[in-house]
This record gives sequence, structure tokens and C-alpha cells, in this order.
Amino acid sequence: MTDAINAEGLVKTFGKVRALDGLDLAATEGKALAVLGPNGAGKTTAVRIFTTLLRPDSGRVTVAGLDVVRQADQVRRLIGLSGQYAAVDEFLTGRENLRIFGRLYQIGKKTAYRRADELLERFDLTDVAGRPAQTYSGGLRRRLDLAASLIVRPKIIFMDEPTTGLDPRSRIAVWDTIRDLLTGGSTLLLTTQYLEEADQLADRIVVIDHGKVIAEGTADELKDKVGGERLEVVVEDPAMIESAARVLASIGIAEPTTDERTRRVTVAVTGGTPLLAEAIRRLDGDGVRLQDVGLRRPTLDDVFLTITGRGAQEASETDDEPEAVAAGKKGSAR
Repeated sequence: MTDAINAEGLVKTFGKVRALDGLDLAATEGKALAVLGPNGAGKTTAVRIFTTLLRPDSGRVTVAGLDVVRQADQVRRLIGLSGQYAAVDEFLTGRENLRIFGRLYQIGKKTAYRRADELLERFDLTDVAGRPAQTYSGGLRRRLDLAASLIVRPKIIFMDEPTTGLDPRSRIAVWDTIRDLLTGGSTLLLTTQYLEEADQLADRIVVIDHGKVIAEGTADELKDKVGGERLEVVVEDPAMIESAARVLASIGIAEPTTDERTRRVTVAVTGGTPLLAEAIRRLDGDGVRLQDVGLRRPTLDDVFLTITGRGAQEASETDDEPEAVAAGKKGSAR
């Protein structure tokens, strides 16, 4: 297996902000790589460099063996990009948007029209295909943008948080489409804040923060790094939170976290159901009355809080790209 995407020592700064700080990552041909990270971690900056929309200050990136700086035109012919913001013409209908993208890619008129109809049906847009895109909801525009990124069945696909803002039905439809593309041999680099999305689609996951890789592995491997399970209890009386935390600290593998508003105490554990029974016994022995108790796998925020020290969707002090670049965010490799 070869690397369809390879980045080595990637650096990009915007004034005093170092968006990428020696980023190294690789996506295997025919596989899906998910790039996770808090807001401001550098995900969008990386995607824009990979898709020839930005030049790195230093480092090297190849896509399908082509240098994204020196061979940018050749790279653009091979890739599809769905950026963080829908890049559609609001005055054209959904059908017209897809047809014109096909013609811009220089595929034949009949093929472009046929492909547009296929994608409208796949993304459940047929009923609104004749309406101007400016009348679409945010979710409909997102689906149209995703459809446009697939108009030529690209060999390598970049998707920057593709399902943000989509309803559950639309999100599942996008996942099914991505699976079809992977089955057909396409390579996918996906940025997301949803571990569930990475679970569903990615063969490997890279976590980045402050512009560099801080963890990588499968979804299960990342969860195991922060503790395979979480023991969670909700006490009846807020006055019992401290006692519950003391008990859970004695059986957990890390310091418990508490939420006074919800009266919830959580701790990372190993041991499964027997440990749950032991926790209940000890809590009862200390007179801690429970409203709820259970074991669960780590969530996305558990992973991010442990690895990065902040939640997955918690905004950082700076955007992923400062104002100097933000004006161009709506562009795409299309």
C-alpha cells in the first residue's frame, strides 16, 4: 500500500499565529484518514494546503505522488474538495450548480447532466433541484456542496467537517456515499469534530492540536489511551458529590471529574461490570444515594479533554485561519 497523501514538516504561519507547526501525516491509498482536533488546531489550514489553495511556509506535501506546490494543476485534476463552507452559486438552481461544475471539469455535456441527476437523487435533492440555491436551508446547501465535490468521481477526496449542521438522516446519507467511494478505491481525508463519524468511516485517526500531531491510531486505540471505560454516577444530593468523588477516586485510574449542576461524577476505569458492582457497594457503604449509575465508552470530549486539555468543539483563542485568509475560505479546488 502506498501513501496517497503525505505531509512532512508542514509549517504555516499567519502573522504571529503558527497554524501548522511541523505537521507530519500520511493517508494510505484507498483508505480513509480522519483528522480530529479542537477548533483552531490547524485542520482547515492543512486541508487548504493539501488542495493547493494555500502555500506552506516550509515542509513538503505530495498528493498522488505530485507536489502540491510545483504540480498544483495536476493535483487539482485528481481531487475533490468539500470545504468547511458551502461553495455553491446561490443564484443557480441545485441542478444548474452540479451541471456547471461538471462542465468546468471539462466532462461532456451529456455525462455532466447525467452525473448531476445521479447526485441529486443520492443526496435526496431531487425535489428541490429546480429551486435557486439561495432558497435552500443550510443543510440543503451543505448536501449540494458535497454532491458538487463528487461530480467527477475523484481519486482523492478532501472533506472538511462535511456533516456539520446536517440532520441525522442527511448525515447517514453522506456516510453511505463516502463508503461507496471508498469501496470504489477512492482515498479520503476527512476532518471532523465527531468521533462517531471517524468511528464510522476512518481506518486511521490523527489528532492534531496547535498545528502538530499529538496522537494517532484507530478509534478504539485512541479511546483506550484515555481509559477504556468511564464510570459515571449521578447523586441524589449535591452535598454527596465530594463523598462520591472520593469513593470513585479509590477505584479509578485517574482523578474523577465533577459537575455540580448535574450532580454527576465521572472517572476513568478498567474492570467492566465487576468494578461497577464494587463501586455501588462502596458508595452505599459511605451512605451516598444514587439517582443513576452506569459504564460507558469514552466520548469525543473525553478523548479531547484528556489529550488536548479542552473539549472538541471548544473555541480556541484564534480561528484556524486568521482574517487574512478567512476572506478566501469559500473558495475550493473545484
